[in-house]
Amino acid sequence: MLTYTFDNRHGMSMYEHLYRCIKNDITSGKLFASEKLPSKRTLAKNLGISLITVENAYAQLLLEGYIFSRPKIGYFVAPLIKQPCPSILPEVTDKQPKEESFFASFSQSSVPEETFPYNIWARLLRHTLTTANEHDLLSDTSAGGVLALRQAIAGYLYEFRVVNVDPSQIIIGAGTQILYNLIVQLLGRDKVYALEDPGYPRLAQIYLANSVSCRWLPMDPAGISMDSLKKSQADILHITPSHQFPTGIVMPISRRQEILRWALEKADRYIIEDDYDCEFRLSGRPIPPLQGIDTAEKVLYINTFSQTLAPTFRISYMVLPRHLTQLFYQKLGFYSCTVSNFEQFTLAKFIMDGHLERHINRMRTHYRNKCDLISSYIAKSFLASYFKIAGENSGLHFLLHFKTCASDKELSLAAKRKNIDVRFLSQYYHKKPSDNSHMLLINYAGIPAEKLLAAFDLLFEALAPYAEN
Repeated sequence: MLTYTFDNRHGMSMYEHLYRCIKNDITSGKLFASEKLPSKRTLAKNLGISLITVENAYAQLLLEGYIFSRPKIGYFVAPLIKQPCPSILPEVTDKQPKEESFFASFSQSSVPEETFPYNIWARLLRHTLTTANEHDLLSDTSAGGVLALRQAIAGYLYEFRVVNVDPSQIIIGAGTQILYNLIVQLLGRDKVYALEDPGYPRLAQIYLANSVSCRWLPMDPAGISMDSLKKSQADILHITPSHQFPTGIVMPISRRQEILRWALEKADRYIIEDDYDCEFRLSGRPIPPLQGIDTAEKVLYINTFSQTLAPTFRISYMVLPRHLTQLFYQKLGFYSCTVSNFEQFTLAKFIMDGHLERHINRMRTHYRNKCDLISSYIAKSFLASYFKIAGENSGLHFLLHFKTCASDKELSLAAKRKNIDVRFLSQYYHKKPSDNSHMLLINYAGIPAEKLLAAFDLLFEALAPYAEN
């Protein structure tokens, strides 16, 4: 007869405890295959528990296949296949690799925590929860996202980016990485994708993870090299024309027209325009996007709110040409939108009430003041004659050329010894041409104001021994 104690159940219900006890006896071999179990009434009486407790325990064991029943005869232990003993495996730990901690990092593209409009966002989120239609909040949405947000983005693009699109052309995604994956599925893995070199390393990783063929094309002073593009046999060109990362190059209208003409030469050629920090051009008006002059529906436009609001604010969008919009819903319309309805409705309200515009204006002033302070501080530093700044007005990073004969690796290690993280232009090439770019990439946006000048002091101290005329 089965005998169990119910004294130490650790919060489990009576039936769950009994179920676990019998299951353990079966899996450990204490109860043999085809062995008959006591009847429910007999077991209940023997253990001093209710009949319903035994019935529930047997029902769960029966459902999971640990026992089987024979009508009018009773319950029996099911035969189980003995599992082989596990081989010795390396120890598994739940600890993630530790990221290096620095006093300041000039390599991270982030947003100051104190600049996020917490109060406004919290108020609008409460407004969404209390006023939005419950069905709209809780039902599955179109693969493209909530219509209210797509309408708000279309209005924003028309007013501030001179882009006239229908809301149906806009697809919402949880970050640009999600959208890149969708684009590959939409346009095809059989296509050749051309990327800027130097460029954003994670972008190449995403394309390669999708098993597509990639070409890395060099840059000239106007952007992607046209000669290299024409020789590359590429079908899809991915570019950042308003502020190339990491060089900071702003593509002139003549090169944009050349690229559009290249795309027109074949029906299946397309351009992916990544406009990731277009709002933060610090001198003059934002550069109009390539999409705005595309009359042949060759440009897929991508932008994100991660740079505008916060990196963890994983809402991005793409604008597809009309014919590709139709194809998107035919091929990929089975997907659910990857952004929650709650966030989409709240962001729509944030845009339509003018909060996004005001926030961008505040942040542009904030970054301009920060950039001016940095430029002035570098100009007054004891290393001023060894530095030359490039691209400081076109976005939230700039290049700082340092006059030296030391390698970039030596300079990077020297900075780390001063607890400063910095990367060099040479690190962003697909095939590292040399380790002597002497060009530091300065991402200053996310460094808190109270640390900013101290961070540059430490950087200057690290570089000083390597300065050479």
